Amino acid sequence: MRADFAKKRILFTLLITAVLMLVLINSAAWLVKIAYPIYHEEIIFKYAGEYGVDPYLIAAIIRVESKFYHRAQSSKGARGLMQISPKTGQWAARELNIKGYDAQKLFDPDTNIRIGCWYLSVLEKEFNYNFRTVIAAYNGGSGNVNKWLQNPEYSKDGTNLDHIPFPETREYVDKVLRDYRVYVRVYR
Repeated sequence: MRADFAKKRILFTLLITAVLMLVLINSAAWLVKIAYPIYHEEIIFKYAGEYGVDPYLIAAIIRVESKFYHRAQSSKGARGLMQISPKTGQWAARELNIKGYDAQKLFDPDTNIRIGCWYLSVLEKEFNYNFRTVIAAYNGGSGNVNKWLQNPEYSKDGTNLDHIPFPETREYVDKVLRDYRVYVRVYR
């Protein structure tokens, strides 16, 4: 009788432990979502779909660039959620036929995310969908990345970046990739 009681007690303890583990795992996901939100999710998914880019990459870029603050502005003048420069914004507005565009519209989440998704799709095509290289180009500029790819000190094969010479861009790529992995794991 004591053996049966001991077995039942062990099974009950295992069951309670399993339930508590599930609660903790679900709580952890909830906590991670607080640290890694996706604000403007509808806009992100709309334009990510329209331009064929990964919405979780867009979320990661926004988190790193502006922490989802739509009025963010860098010391170099980049604006909004995805930190679009006025020059890139003007080019994109022409290409996308955005009527009445001015640089202030880069603070509008819809316009900013639309331009950012379009620009990312342009970079993906330019760099043959090489994820790390595309992210480096988004931050460091496609001209710089093209130079790095031609330099054997930075790229052994002319396609992949083995070393990113700008510390800011190198750190940026690492942060975006880290955040991207979290977004995929938590939201997909």
